[in-house]
Amino acid sequence: MGSVQIVTTILAAGITAVAVWLAVRAVMKMTAVIRLGQPAPERFADKGARTKTMLVETAGHTRMLKWGVVGAAHWFVMVGFIVLSLLVLEAYFEVVTPTGGLPIIGHWTIFGLATEIITVLGLVGILVLMAIRLRNRPNRLGGRSRFTGSTMWQGYFVEWIVLLVLIFGLLIRGFKVATDHFEYPFWATPVSHAVGAVLPDWSDGASVAALIKIAISMTWLIVISLNVTMGVAWHRFLAFPNIFFKREPTKPAGSGLGALRPMTSQGKPLDFEEADPEKDQFGVAHVEQFTWKGLLDFSTCTECGRCQSQCPAWNTGKPLSPKLLVLSLRDHAYAKAPYLLAGGGKDLTGEEKATQAQLAHLDVLSLAEGDKPLIGTAEEGGIIDPDVLWSCTTCGACVEQCPVDIEHVDHIVDMRRYQVLIESSFPSEAGVMLRNLENKGNPWGAPQNTREDWTKGLDFEVPRVGEVDDFEYLFWVGCAGAFEDRAKKTTRAVATLLNEAGVKFAILGEGETCSGDPARRIGNEFVFQMLAQQNVETLNEAFEGREKAKRKIVATCPHCFNTLGNEYGQLGGEFEVVHHTQLLAHLVSTGKLTPVQPVDGGVTYHDPCYLGRHNRIFAAPREVLGDAIEGEITEMPRNSERSFCCGAGGARMWMEEKIGKRINVDRVEEAMATGAKTVAVGCPFCSTMLNDGVNGKGAGEQVEVIDVASVLLRSVKPEQPRGDKESAPVAG
Repeated sequence: MGSVQIVTTILAAGITAVAVWLAVRAVMKMTAVIRLGQPAPERFADKGARTKTMLVETAGHTRMLKWGVVGAAHWFVMVGFIVLSLLVLEAYFEVVTPTGGLPIIGHWTIFGLATEIITVLGLVGILVLMAIRLRNRPNRLGGRSRFTGSTMWQGYFVEWIVLLVLIFGLLIRGFKVATDHFEYPFWATPVSHAVGAVLPDWSDGASVAALIKIAISMTWLIVISLNVTMGVAWHRFLAFPNIFFKREPTKPAGSGLGALRPMTSQGKPLDFEEADPEKDQFGVAHVEQFTWKGLLDFSTCTECGRCQSQCPAWNTGKPLSPKLLVLSLRDHAYAKAPYLLAGGGKDLTGEEKATQAQLAHLDVLSLAEGDKPLIGTAEEGGIIDPDVLWSCTTCGACVEQCPVDIEHVDHIVDMRRYQVLIESSFPSEAGVMLRNLENKGNPWGAPQNTREDWTKGLDFEVPRVGEVDDFEYLFWVGCAGAFEDRAKKTTRAVATLLNEAGVKFAILGEGETCSGDPARRIGNEFVFQMLAQQNVETLNEAFEGREKAKRKIVATCPHCFNTLGNEYGQLGGEFEVVHHTQLLAHLVSTGKLTPVQPVDGGVTYHDPCYLGRHNRIFAAPREVLGDAIEGEITEMPRNSERSFCCGAGGARMWMEEKIGKRINVDRVEEAMATGAKTVAVGCPFCSTMLNDGVNGKGAGEQVEVIDVASVLLRSVKPEQPRGDKESAPVAG
C-alpha cells in the first residue's frame, strides 16, 4: 500500500463512518415518527400477495412504465442504483489498492458486462430525467408544472449525484485499463476501454477516482440523513415498504381506489352504536391520528407531481394539490415529532397529555407546531386550508397516478370525517343534502312515495321485489335514477332494454333508499352507516336463501355500483354488482339485443371516475357504443384511467364551485374539441355536470349529452323518440 492509498483509505473510512452514523440516526428518527401513527393491523395480512405485488411493481416498474420514456429512464436509474451499489462497495477495495476488486464475482466477465451495460443505460436514463426536470421546471411554465411546489434543489442534487457516481465509476475502470490492470475483455466493456484509451497511465488514478466516488456517495448519504423529509431521495428505500403495506395488494391499480378505508379507532372499525367521541377517535384531527401507514405515505412522497398533474381541482385553479397536501402533512409531522415524542399531544377531549416537566426542554418551534390546527386558514395557522380539503372530488386520479401507492383519498376523507362529525364544519350548501339524506333518504329531498314514478308510461310492467320471486337481477335504480329528470330517462332506457332482452329483473321501489355515497365521501360516516345498514338489511331480505353468486344487482350509477359492490361488504352485505353498461355489453354480445340502426354524428365517451378509474371498467361502455354506432369512438385526449373528472364526486355535486374554472366546463371543452355531436356518459352525476357545461357554453343545440343505454336504445329500437333536450334536475 503506497502513501496515496493510505490517505485514500483513511479519508474513505472517515467520511463513511460519519455518513453511516448520520444515516442510522435518521432512520431511527423516521421510524420513531412513523410509529407515532395509529395501529393498522390489516396491513400485515396476505404477506405472500404483498411480497409479490411489491416485487412486480418495483422490479417490473409497472406503475412507471405507463409514462413511456420517463418510466424506462427511471427503471434504468433504479436498477443502476441497486446493482451499481456493488461498484461503490468495490471502490472500498480500490482505495486500498488500485488493482483491487470485489472478491469472487469481481473477476467474472459476466459481471463486468452486466455492470457496463447498466452503467451506460443508467447514464442515458439520468440525463433524460435531468432534461425532463429542466424542461418542466415551474418558473419556465408559469408555475403550473407538475413540479410546482416540489423542492427543486433536492431533485437536482440527487440527479447530479447519480450522474457523478456513474461517471467516476467509468473513470475507475478507465484508469485500470490505462495501467493494464483491468479484468474484463474489450468486447464485454467497450466503453470502459474507450475511456481508458484517453486517460494517462497513472498508477494511483483508480484509487483517487475511487475515493472521489465514495466521497460523492457518502455526501449524498450525509445530506439526506440531515434532511429526513427529502422524499425525492428517501423514496428509493421507503417505496418498498410503502408498496408492501398498501391497503389492497391484489388491486391492479392504486389500492386506495374503490372502497374507502373504514372509519377506525385504535385500529378497529368504529361501531357507532357504542362509540364515544371522548374515548374513540372520529376521523383525524391531529397528524398523529393518521395510521402509521399514513405517516409512511407522507414520508415516501417523491415530489414527482404526477398526482398534481392529473388532479381536476389543481388543473382548474383550485388550491388543492394532492402533492402539496401530502408534503404539508409530512413537514408538519416531522416538525411536530419532538413535541409528540416528549409525550405531548392532545387527548380526545382536547386536553394536553404531557406535563410541563416533559415539555420544558423543547424549543419554541416544536411547541408552536403542536398548537397548530390541522385544518385551518393561514390566519389560524392551519396546516391544511379548508378550501384545499373541500376541493377534492375523490376522483382517485392522484391515487392512480402515484408510483409509490400513496392513498391520498383515504387521508382526505379521514380529515373530512372529523370536520363533519365533531366540528360540524363543512360547506353550508352541503348541509341541505345531509338533512335530506337523514329525513327523506335521498339527497334531493324528494318524497319517498315518488321513487317509482319513472315507471309510469312504460309499455310493460316493472316487477317489484316481493311481488315476484323469480328474478335474475335486482335493478338498483338509485336516487338520481328515481328522482332526477335526466337520469330517469336512463333508468327507463335500461328497463326497456332489459325487458327487450328478456332479462328477469325486479326493483325495490319505495324499499330502496340512498346508498350513502354522498354522505361517506363528504365525511359523514354516521349517516352513511345508517343508510347502508338499512339497505343491507333490505337487500339481504330480498336475496334470502341465495348464495352470493346469485345475489345479482345491476346499477346505473357508478357511485351506487361502487358502494354496493365494494363497501357494503364491510357491513355484512355480499352481492354481485354489475354496472348497466357491463350487462348491456353482455346482452349485445350474446345476441339478446341487436342494434339495427347506427347512431350517426360522431360519439365521444366520458369515463366516469367511479366506473373507470375506481373500478377499472373501461371496455364495456365502449363495446356498447361501438355496436350502436358501428364505428370508432372519438376519444378525448384524457380518457380511460386518465379521464378528467366531471366535478361531481366527493359530494361536490351538492357544493358550489366558487374558486377557479368550473371542472365540468373544462371537461366539456375537451369533449367539444373532438367534434363529436354526442357525448356518451355512464353516470347520472356526469350527465348533469356535462349537460350543464354544454348549456353553459351555449352549445345545447349542437351537442347532446346522453347515457350509453339511451344510445343503445336508439340503435336497438329506432322508433323510440330521440328524447327532448334534457330538463332541469329535481329541486331539493
